[in-house]
Amino acid sequence: MTQLALKRAYAPPTPDDGLRVLVDRLWPRGLPREGGRVDHWLRNVAPSDELRRWFGHAPERWPEFQARYHEELRATHHEDLHLLRALATGAGRVTLLFAARDAARNNAVALKAFLEQEQDGG
Repeated sequence: MTQLALKRAYAPPTPDDGLRVLVDRLWPRGLPREGGRVDHWLRNVAPSDELRRWFGHAPERWPEFQARYHEELRATHHEDLHLLRALATGAGRVTLLFAARDAARNNAVALKAFLEQEQDGG
């Protein structure tokens, strides 16, 4: 795959973002849908509503959330991952956008880790 980056959806776009892909199930509150801030919205690659609600951004649940989300990705998100890979083909950089306030523990961080692990053959 290409180089992956992470960025909060509310942060202003920059030229080095490359392809900007929103990976949240819900559109970020207050973020305009027009204006070129999001190139693609892959809502179906996000964790299930059930998993998202269970996690609730509780730091103590982060390791278990990652494990459960990675299992969901392996089990049910084949088409969405294929689409993400297709979009990334030829893109020098893909920035995964998220709305969560916690930049260290959110679904985009877990998705990036999954994709990099997959890319490395793990």
